[in-house]
Amino acid sequence: MLHRDIETQFGPLTVAEENGAIVRLDWGRSGRSDESDVLDATIAQLRAYDEGTLTAFDLPLRVGGSQVQRDVCAAMAAIPFGDTVTYGDIAKHLGIPAQVVGQACGGNPIPVIIPCHRVMGAKGLTGFSGAGGVETKVALLRHEKAGGFLI
Repeated sequence: MLHRDIETQFGPLTVAEENGAIVRLDWGRSGRSDESDVLDATIAQLRAYDEGTLTAFDLPLRVGGSQVQRDVCAAMAAIPFGDTVTYGDIAKHLGIPAQVVGQACGGNPIPVIIPCHRVMGAKGLTGFSGAGGVETKVALLRHEKAGGFLI
């Protein structure tokens, strides 16, 4: 597995690539700077997102885990920049319980790129599994000018 770090306004991030696809994004630094075209593209797109000039990622992604995990990640990846949906919206679309959607959101291996921060509870803001918790979720939503109730 190849890794590369990037500093962002949301904290330091480490991106991991395996066999030509992004498989993880974690908060923190790996201390590695591996070379690959996929990592180059990912870092460039994360920089553009951080600068506010990119609204949609176009990267090869591979989500492991159960079919439900992959389906929920695909549903999250389809949420447009600046929009939010609820766990219930995704649950209804996939025909599964909202609690299962919440668990899959929490297990998202590629946050930011797969925008789990755009998923809200039925009554508004909920937790976030990335570093900084809900404060990071709020920062990501503000960056996207999403959820006017937050700003």
